[in-house]
Amino acid sequence: MTDSTVRRSQREEEEETTESDESELVCPECGGSLRADTEHGETVCSECGLVVDEDEIDRGPEWRAFDSAEKDEKSRVGAPTSNMMHDKGLSTNIGWQDKDAYGNSLSSSQRQKMQRLRTWNERFRTRDSKERNLKQALGEIDRMASALGLPDNVRETASVIYRRALDENLLPGRSIEGVATASLYAAARQAKTPRSLDEVTNVSRVDKDEIARTYRYVVRELGLEIQPADPKSYVPRFASDLELSDEAERRARQLLDSAAEAGITSGKSPVGLAAAAVYAASLLVNEKVTQSEVSEVADISEVTIRNRYHELLEAEEGLDV
Repeated sequence: MTDSTVRRSQREEEEETTESDESELVCPECGGSLRADTEHGETVCSECGLVVDEDEIDRGPEWRAFDSAEKDEKSRVGAPTSNMMHDKGLSTNIGWQDKDAYGNSLSSSQRQKMQRLRTWNERFRTRDSKERNLKQALGEIDRMASALGLPDNVRETASVIYRRALDENLLPGRSIEGVATASLYAAARQAKTPRSLDEVTNVSRVDKDEIARTYRYVVRELGLEIQPADPKSYVPRFASDLELSDEAERRARQLLDSAAEAGITSGKSPVGLAAAAVYAASLLVNEKVTQSEVSEVADISEVTIRNRYHELLEAEEGLDV
């Protein structure tokens, strides 16, 4: 094949490619220009409205940006970041299983190599004291939240509160565990899924007095807006743990509403009021549970339940009269 023949065939291929590209850009019916309708995933003719292609895949981002700064802030690659990890989930994790991609066990030399890689990877992930502090604290928050059955949004909020405390230099003179526990306690109250101080103390590594003292300090210094705990927010959990019916739960809420209306709830423990309301409601709807069972679920004394449930019943009777 001569050089002139090769050049001619190349020229013909280029002309065919150009013609096919042009045919893709014009409407096959009227010859008008085509435009992409990203909202409906279609390619339509701007002249006659013919739908040339449909069900297209939108490969763009799922977010919108109105200026370059917002675009730079929102654009990302990979999984979203998380405040529940000290590095926000941006680092690499090396799995602990000594197996390859096919599930086969690694040889002795490969296992030693992977162990060295894990060690150095861990050292690079926590390069300074702040990173090590965050890693320990966020691990504590995750452990305690799991023990208390708190959802992910509470863990995320607690992590943000702890990061703020660390950034504003509130930790000197206080233990990492104490500030982490106080952050989780505050986050649970903010999310309206509170846990009593005794419940939090049972899963924490610090005592009750330190948690209460650190909690007050963190809330004051960070200016957190936390409303007083509502006794009714404890009722669903107590009723569920005691396997009571919806009717009993509803009756307990009514007792607490009557008590609030009568003005006897101020200055009293919300946990004690909730436990007493659940106990009284179970008696009223003939789903009897013992005071010891309620005491165990709510982690308060039976004496408190006896005192409060009489007050709740008297308050409701007084309103009925």
